[in-house]
Amino acid sequence: MRSETALVLRKLAEDRLALVGLLIVLALLACAVFAPWLATFPEAVTEFNPAHRLRPPDSVYLLGTDRLGADIYSRLLFGARITIAIALVAVGVAVAVGVPLGLIAGIHDGVASNLIMRLADIFLAVPQIVLAIAIAQTLGPSLPNVILALSATFWPWFTRLVYAETRSVRNETFIEATVALGASPARVVCLHVLPNIVSPIIVRITLGLGFTILTAAALGFLGLGAPPPTPEWGRTIAESREYLPDAWWYAAAPGLAIFLVVVGFNMLGDGLRDVLDPRTRRAGRPRD
Repeated sequence: MRSETALVLRKLAEDRLALVGLLIVLALLACAVFAPWLATFPEAVTEFNPAHRLRPPDSVYLLGTDRLGADIYSRLLFGARITIAIALVAVGVAVAVGVPLGLIAGIHDGVASNLIMRLADIFLAVPQIVLAIAIAQTLGPSLPNVILALSATFWPWFTRLVYAETRSVRNETFIEATVALGASPARVVCLHVLPNIVSPIIVRITLGLGFTILTAAALGFLGLGAPPPTPEWGRTIAESREYLPDAWWYAAAPGLAIFLVVVGFNMLGDGLRDVLDPRTRRAGRPRD
C-alpha cells in the first residue's frame, strides 16, 4: 500500500501541469480560509465608500474599487469562500446521490437498474447549464438554490460513470469468486467493487469542481446566484458591464480569478487521471 501511494505521489510530482493546478487549488483554499487576515479592507463585504467608487488599482486599493467604492481585492478573497463552498457542497451532494445509484444500477439487472439509468439519461439529455438556469429561476436567487440546482444537474454524471465502471468490474474473476463464497451483495459492493472504481470517481470529482465553479459563476452573472451584497464572482462581473471599458479592472479581477481556478482544477484533474489510471501506471513500470 505504501509503495503504491509513493508511486502515485512520485508520478504526480513529475507532472508539472498537475503541480501547477494543485498550487492554484491550494491558493484558492488559502484565500478562503485566511480571507479575514489577507484582506486589506475586511469590512468591504458589507460596508461601502461611494467617495472612492471606481478607483483604479493603486497602493491602497490593490485591484481597484467597484461602483459602490468597495475594495475589489478584499471582496474577491471573501468571494473565494462562497465559490469553494458552492463547489464542495454541490459536488458532495451529487456524489452522495449519484454514486450509490450507479452502484445499484451497475451491480443489479432488472427494472430498478433500467429505471435509474433512464432517469439519468433524461437529465443528461438537457444541457447542464440550461437545466441549472431553469431550476435556479424557478426556485429564486439564493445560495442554497444555486447549490440545489447544481447538484440536481450533476448527479447523473456520477451515476453514469459508476454504472459503467461497476459493470466492468463485476465480471472480474475475483468478484465471481467472492459471490461464489457466499458474500452478500452489500459486502461485494463495499469491499470489492467500490475500492476498484474509486480512482475515476476522484478524477470526476476534481474535474467537476472546476465545472461547478464555472456554472455557478454563470448563474451569478445572470442574477440567479447569491443576492447582493454577497461578494459572488459571477455577480461582480455582471455589475461591471456598464462601466466597461473605462473601469476595466472591475471585470478583469473576478474574471481572471474564475479563469485561474477553473484551469487549476482541470489541470489537477487531468494529472490525477494520468496518475490513477491503472493502464498508465502499468505502462510506466519497467519490465522485468
